[in-house]
Amino acid sequence: MSWADPQALWLLALLPFAVAALFWKEARRERATEQFGKSETLAPLIVGQARWWRATRATLMLVGVALAIIAFAGPQYGSRTRVLRKRGIDVVIALDFSKSMLAMDVHPSRIKRAKAELELLLSELDGDRVGLVAFAGDAMAFPMTVDYSAVRLFLRDLGPMDMPVGGTAIGKALIASKRLIESSNEHKGEETPSDPRSRVVLLLTDGEDHEGDPVAAARELSGAGIQVYAVGIGSGSGEPIPSYTADGTLTGHMKDSNGRLVMTSLSPENEETLREIASITGGKYVRAEEGTVGVTQIRRELAQLQASERKARRVTVHENRFALALLPAFLLILLEGILPEAWILRRRRREA
Repeated sequence: MSWADPQALWLLALLPFAVAALFWKEARRERATEQFGKSETLAPLIVGQARWWRATRATLMLVGVALAIIAFAGPQYGSRTRVLRKRGIDVVIALDFSKSMLAMDVHPSRIKRAKAELELLLSELDGDRVGLVAFAGDAMAFPMTVDYSAVRLFLRDLGPMDMPVGGTAIGKALIASKRLIESSNEHKGEETPSDPRSRVVLLLTDGEDHEGDPVAAARELSGAGIQVYAVGIGSGSGEPIPSYTADGTLTGHMKDSNGRLVMTSLSPENEETLREIASITGGKYVRAEEGTVGVTQIRRELAQLQASERKARRVTVHENRFALALLPAFLLILLEGILPEAWILRRRRREA
């Protein structure tokens, strides 16, 4: 047994004073009657005014009030587990579309493998809002949605050759991801500061940042309660970057102004930057295993977040039993109100 408002039970302490007041009133009544005298003229007027009758009516009223106070305190007996409205997490996929992602140290290429593993990730999401930030030297954002087929279509149609600005700007991608999450929450109005859903940025990149300050951007995300799970893609030894024509025909490999091959690698410095980004935001850094881009490991991390979110939305609800006290309280008070003062006995006396 528990109570919704146990403080209300203190009102029961007033009932003894009410009982004392009734005794005092009854004593005054008796004294007044004796002082007036019990003559033959007075006798018919007090027929049916028996003490037990008045005590019965007072008892009905007091018990009714006591039960009403108990009902007001909200007695609760028994409980059940209830799941609140289903709610997922917010995930922004920040995918590197720079030309270095065309490297083939991951089969068939970094970018194609990343897209394939992200397709698998999307197939496992359920009720989670997903946004996409494609970045190279600048960032393009795709709005948050639960329409995963639309996200897949966006991923399939976009490639490194479609990016208007070359290079790699991880900092800009992180800031764009933050704005995307925040603008989506403002538009939907689905959460309050006291009850935010988990917010995650999945950053997939080879770590080659050519401009900006990604660590400073990570601090901004940390302040907004957004976790970054960073995935480092590529080999540490270096890989040449293929070059293609506008129609997608392979023409060889990219070369610098001196005619030397342009190599791309996931250097220790790049990894350290990604690791620091994840650490600052409370996320995790994953080094892609050979032949993958690391999304498999991230899927396990997201599954844990989803489980925590569902657990947080599962609450124990106590069954309210106030009606069990309120109904008899109402009936007792109603009965006391409709009972006659002494009509029944007085009528019988007159008939006799």
